[in-house]
Amino acid sequence: MPSDDVFEIIAPAQWTAPLVFNSPHSGNTLPEDFLALSRLDARTLHLSQDCYVDELFGGCIATGAPMLRALLSRSYIDLNREPYELDPRMFLEDVPRHFNTSSPRVTCGLGTLPRIVAEGQDIYRGRIPLAQAITRIERCYHPYHRALAALLNEAHQATGQVLLVDCHSMPSSAVAEIQGQRERRIDIVLGDRFGASADPEITATAESCLRSAGLNVVRNRPYAGGFSTENHGRPPLGRHALQIEINRCLYMDETRQLKSPGFSEMKRVLDTLCQSLANLMSVDTAAAELPMAAE
Repeated sequence: MPSDDVFEIIAPAQWTAPLVFNSPHSGNTLPEDFLALSRLDARTLHLSQDCYVDELFGGCIATGAPMLRALLSRSYIDLNREPYELDPRMFLEDVPRHFNTSSPRVTCGLGTLPRIVAEGQDIYRGRIPLAQAITRIERCYHPYHRALAALLNEAHQATGQVLLVDCHSMPSSAVAEIQGQRERRIDIVLGDRFGASADPEITATAESCLRSAGLNVVRNRPYAGGFSTENHGRPPLGRHALQIEINRCLYMDETRQLKSPGFSEMKRVLDTLCQSLANLMSVDTAAAELPMAAE
């Protein structure tokens, strides 16, 4: 499978801010050989997808920052995992010992090759060859992460700092908080690995921008940041990573997987957020030269 079927880099005409936006779960392509192995129809397989998240954060292009977005469905391969987080129950052969077969994500059925979709339904008709996993990881996972690392390195080398904004959505059924005796909906979860992956000012800027739009924003619970946030967030080195999870009920009909009337307002809020983060990151790097355009 060529990389142009795996991901797309949407580049601004001029890369002016040391940010990279990443949408690893918004892809919706379901390869035919995968569908042949699955016991589920296409609509059900899309339940784990971060529908429309790449569109919601598309305002980053106007602020001068590129976006890397997945084209393949998350049910086919999850690009926000370690490369070899694999559930041994899925495969006909034994899984090599050096693979991560016991992480909490694997235990829940949500490894690099997911065993279930978001509603807890098994994806596959039966066990599959381990070679299926190895092929997907080599042809899809590794090229995607090489592209992400190249973008981050390019910005960091040019300016001495870079911010990865990892863009996600969460089902409304998964998040709520108790205040007193009442349950309140959580609108946004900001994940910075409890301060380990991003400078506090970055998280505070994002939180202030979103709260000013009337959204209920919490940090790190229940989502502190996935593999990409943990892997690329090194604040002492000028490398920052912030995961943003948006409650799907704010912008879509979760049952029909269609945009709701709230989509336009949510996009407007996120356009403002993209600009706020670009302004923050550009303060100390105004004199540095970024590439003419993202490649």
